[in-house]
Amino acid sequence: MDTDILDVYARSFRDNHDLPALTDYGESGTLSYLQLAERIAQIHIFFEKAGIRPGDKVALIGKNSARWVTIFMASITYGAVIVPILPDFTPEDAQHIVNHSDARLLFVQRNIWEAMDVARMPMLIGVMSLDRREVLSQLDNGVDLNKIIRGIPRSMKRRYPAGFSQVDIVYEKEPSDTVAVINYTSGTTGFSKGVMLSLGNLAGNVSYGISVDLYRPGSRCLSFLPLSHAYGCAFDMLVPLACGAHVTLFNKIPSPHLLMKAMADVRPNLVVCVPLVLEKIYRKQIVPMISRPPLSWALSVPMIDKAIYGQIRRKLVEAFGGEFSQVIVGGAPLNPEVEDFLYKIKFPFSVGYGMTECGPLISFSLYPDFVPTSCGRTLPCMESRISGGGEGEPGEILVRGQNVMKGYYKNPEATALVLDADGWLHTGDMGRIDDDGVIFIRGRYKTMILTANGQNIYPEEIEAKINNMPFVNESLVVERAGNIVALVYPDYDAADASGITDYALREEMEKMRTQVNGMLAPYERIHKVQLVANEFEKTPKKSIKRYLYNQ
Repeated sequence: MDTDILDVYARSFRDNHDLPALTDYGESGTLSYLQLAERIAQIHIFFEKAGIRPGDKVALIGKNSARWVTIFMASITYGAVIVPILPDFTPEDAQHIVNHSDARLLFVQRNIWEAMDVARMPMLIGVMSLDRREVLSQLDNGVDLNKIIRGIPRSMKRRYPAGFSQVDIVYEKEPSDTVAVINYTSGTTGFSKGVMLSLGNLAGNVSYGISVDLYRPGSRCLSFLPLSHAYGCAFDMLVPLACGAHVTLFNKIPSPHLLMKAMADVRPNLVVCVPLVLEKIYRKQIVPMISRPPLSWALSVPMIDKAIYGQIRRKLVEAFGGEFSQVIVGGAPLNPEVEDFLYKIKFPFSVGYGMTECGPLISFSLYPDFVPTSCGRTLPCMESRISGGGEGEPGEILVRGQNVMKGYYKNPEATALVLDADGWLHTGDMGRIDDDGVIFIRGRYKTMILTANGQNIYPEEIEAKINNMPFVNESLVVERAGNIVALVYPDYDAADASGITDYALREEMEKMRTQVNGMLAPYERIHKVQLVANEFEKTPKKSIKRYLYNQ
């Protein structure tokens, strides 16, 4: 609880000063920890001379890059509040967040900036390029940002006359309840919820990552999750930098082909990913391979199946670089069929559970202690319990402890809806917790369908079964006039490759419905499959916007 997270970084930067810290994938330059600390010191001078005070908000919009990381770390070590904004947000939503957060400075990629309007963000004193040391816009307030930038080398010489060295890396201690990050879960006006994460919240996540030895000095990390998300921010940036790891920033769309090449190049020692990465590999590469004779026949023969599974595991391990301790999956539920297969072939993976409001981690267990179908054990700095639910029935998961946010920025009403008087955060997730504190999730409280006879249906569980069926790209289970309907966006490429016409595709979907219904309880069964022509509309976090399809 008393961990000084800023001192953790000061010590890491000093102790690992000669080790590589940050590299932009595909580029030759690498920042050492000493160079990273020196750039942070330069930004601190810029903040001072620009009139940024501790507690002021600094907004940051852009793809993963060494400069993105530097701005983030410079802000929290200065005492400013960083406001990371997803580059996928529309310009209107991004501008709304800049205004709602009361940001004084904005760092942004030039191509994103070109679609924004500075006149609609009147609180900003200036806009800085995230691509290079350049002023994109500044208000006429008597502060010349260009002049400040030009004077930074002289200011550094005056402040560090003997040259910047590791002994100069010291960050002022701040109270653990000081807000360090405001992370927005939505950009839409009227729905913005800026999650206020304190230094103590960050310390809870980082200290846990250090305690279970996720990274060591010199470990290799490939950062491909958006750092604007709490998940990627914590485990692809904050924890690695606290341990002296080398973080390579991957800023392209993580298609399987490009991602696997990057894995082969970097050979990370830990892989942090979302379920979609593993599920795509399973559906597109593994399932077609094991479904065709003679391999499908061989898998039914004892001993031979183990040898085949061993070969698949080795190929999968090599696809992720071949030198990792485990793959950590989070951000969304892992498809049960995929999880079962990975467990069967003894692939080293684990699944964690968290949410932005906990910065993000709530529960986790390292491989091989991970219990299949679970989300790991509740963290030592957290406690969890179930609210509601009966014998054998799930209830809402409530959590309390160091990682729980301070609340939503300027939104006490929304805060009161999820944080009760005793400090329990109502997660909105339904599940159960065993005697060892291991959490098992069933689905979201808001998406649960309550039938006329009182039965609870969790759409996510049905969707997981549908999504593993042939010719299905993704699905959404909804209620229509008291019946369960599956909206399905087909895998048109697979259907075309198999010579399946539109009419035949509908027949395939009917076969799928029958097959899936055979796996479901009578009250869960699908009444109808409705095909949709286009991919489901999604949030920037790639979750389906369910509310658009509930009518």
